[in-house]
Amino acid sequence: MGRKTLIALGGAFLLSALATPVLAADGKTKPVIPKDKDFPLSEVWSGYHFAKKETQAAQDDEFDNPGMLWYAEGEALWNKVEGAAGKSCASCHKDAAASMKGVALKYPMYYKPWKKLISLEQRINLCRTEKMKAKPFKDFDSKEMLGMMIYVKRQSHGMPINVKVTAENKPFWEAGKKFYYERRGMMDMSCAHCHENNYGNLLRMNTLSQGQSNGFPVYRLKWQKPGSLHRRFRGCNKQVRAKPFKKGSDVYNNLELYLAWRGNGLTVETPAVRN
Repeated sequence: MGRKTLIALGGAFLLSALATPVLAADGKTKPVIPKDKDFPLSEVWSGYHFAKKETQAAQDDEFDNPGMLWYAEGEALWNKVEGAAGKSCASCHKDAAASMKGVALKYPMYYKPWKKLISLEQRINLCRTEKMKAKPFKDFDSKEMLGMMIYVKRQSHGMPINVKVTAENKPFWEAGKKFYYERRGMMDMSCAHCHENNYGNLLRMNTLSQGQSNGFPVYRLKWQKPGSLHRRFRGCNKQVRAKPFKKGSDVYNNLELYLAWRGNGLTVETPAVRN
């Protein structure tokens, strides 16, 4: 039996675990209906729609949402003076509720000095090294970076995503789209196999969502802590037995842009709670 046959059987086995569609109105959410007839989805659903009622309730209550513990971490860091410049984030940006409102919706964005996309995590670290003369946060999933990301993105809570494809970002959007539909790994599967072709179906005991990014960083019950979008990308790559890329890589920044575009019309839910 050849490798191609094994790959095909592996993909068939995984998809055979998909049960009858369970997508149903939960009485709390409604889909976004894209206006563009060429949009890849007829309805755009937040991952919130596919979560269990108990998980939804945890997200809805700020006092019960476990991700808000990291919000408090981020708020403290926002006002903390660090580095040789003797500055904090607040030194330049003042009140985050005003200065950061809507900012997260712009990322990842084209950054001229790099001639490519920059993620919000990378922008935060640039501010630390260039403006504050402080050390960058070590990892996208460090306690400090997750706290800062949740704090900054929370200022845009409830605002709709509206990613526009421009002359500057189109090459990166195209690269992200190509990655989304490419088969990879020993399972020979793409992102679309789960999140476009089978959302709403059960994979083992989990309901597949559309894989939207509007709630990241999310608090995953599986992780017992928040996690970055790029951590989730790496996890998906590993699940199809493909080699993951580094967090902050051009590949994942491009995918992040394309994925944000697929969620146009959804609102920012950070920190979302997921299974």
